Amino acid sequence: MPLKPKPRASQWYRHLNKGQEFHVTAIDETERTVEIQHFDGDVEELDFEEWYALDLEPIAAPEDWTGPMDDVERDDLGYTETDMRGVDWTKPLREERAPPEEEEKPQPGKEEEEPRGEEQ
Repeated sequence: MPLKPKPRASQWYRHLNKGQEFHVTAIDETERTVEIQHFDGDVEELDFEEWYALDLEPIAAPEDWTGPMDDVERDDLGYTETDMRGVDWTKPLREERAPPEEEEKPQPGKEEEEPRGEEQ
């Protein structure tokens, strides 16, 4: 019989039979309940008996773990808009050019004309 994981707040889990991912939002030891939030945002409360009856595995938080969250601002995540620093704003812009071999390629559907020489 596999070990049943103890609920941990903020830990993500996968329901092995259904493949659903959710995380634990609260544990009430007095009431013996576990509150979970599914990735789609649905909130559910389970008693300890229901929790330990589930086939679960702890997982890492999904890459975009904000799916079930309401009103999460990008600033709240600790991301920045760019990786630029103040000194980067003072540098002059540079013009991007295609490599020379790409500039000289003939365009599809147009044949290059060969220079006309005198016939001998």
